[in-house]
Amino acid sequence: MIRFLAACALLVGTACVGDESLSKYGASGKVWALSEIDGVAFSARATMEFDKAGWIKGQAPCNRYSVQQKAPYPWFEVGPAMATKMACPDLAAENAFFMALSAMTLSEVGNEVLILTNDEGRTMVFKAE
Repeated sequence: MIRFLAACALLVGTACVGDESLSKYGASGKVWALSEIDGVAFSARATMEFDKAGWIKGQAPCNRYSVQQKAPYPWFEVGPAMATKMACPDLAAENAFFMALSAMTLSEVGNEVLILTNDEGRTMVFKAE
């Protein structure tokens, strides 16, 4: 009987857990293009798309990538990036993109703008396409 009650409690608890990522709060269904890092225009093209399963996928300056969202909104944390391994002239921009993305800890989404920040004052600004 105790095992049955424990199993029921576990099922009820997991049923209450929903998507609390950026996807739920307005980021899904759009392609977000990076416009600036730390107040400086980002000249290369980098995008992000949020799916309902907690993943972010997109195009970095050289390669396609995907990362898992690991924190509930408004916090921001991503797992290691899985990316193709093509070389290109924008490899420095790609490295800057991934380094900045991995350093972000807070997110704000509204209208057509997504802003990622951290406690050190770093920012990434994305605009919906």
